[in-house]
Amino acid sequence: MSAVTDFLAALPILPASQPTAATGSMLPVMEQFYTIQGEGFNTGRAAYFIRLGGCDVGCVWCDVKESWDADAHPRQAVADLVAAASEYPGRNVVITGGEPLMHNCLPLTKALQEAGFQTWIETSGAHPLSGNWDWICVSPKKFKAPLPEVLAHADELKIIVFNESDFKWAEEHAALMPATTRLYLQPEWSRAARMTPALIDYVKANPRWQVSLQTHKYLDIP
Repeated sequence: MSAVTDFLAALPILPASQPTAATGSMLPVMEQFYTIQGEGFNTGRAAYFIRLGGCDVGCVWCDVKESWDADAHPRQAVADLVAAASEYPGRNVVITGGEPLMHNCLPLTKALQEAGFQTWIETSGAHPLSGNWDWICVSPKKFKAPLPEVLAHADELKIIVFNESDFKWAEEHAALMPATTRLYLQPEWSRAARMTPALIDYVKANPRWQVSLQTHKYLDIP
């Protein structure tokens, strides 16, 4: 058997009364697709996206509100998710949402890494960290505060800029990050025309920050 099969076979068999969401053996999946990462540090790299259902953060400008209800999306086995990602040549997998840390991500990330994938997560940081990650992007939201334990492990801080007050809010969170964390400011898509000039000026004046754009939307790809 393969290393992935061996790992999955070793997962404990739990009583039927224990939800599979708690074990991470089955996960609600809104969508999965192979594309180019459009944002942040890994922009431009091929990646397989797995968008998990379920979110309790509730950003008013969220462009995937259909992901919020976990029960609206079919649960898929970890083995099936790894098999689907393995059909493509890229070996980077982005786990996103919704809010992926509402789920136990350990079985999925371990199986992916056993299969030779790099595991990246995009999270608000509002739930405890689970899983083995090669890259952690924390994009905190004002609607539910990130946990200090998640901020401490962030490789990347990505702040969505909706209005001018978000620059001060970004600095408050940057102060909580490790010195090695990469700092990004990204205009909220519906406000990009209005906020991008101010964002550019801010980064020029504060060069430890970098500009992140949703390049996948400009390229018209998923």
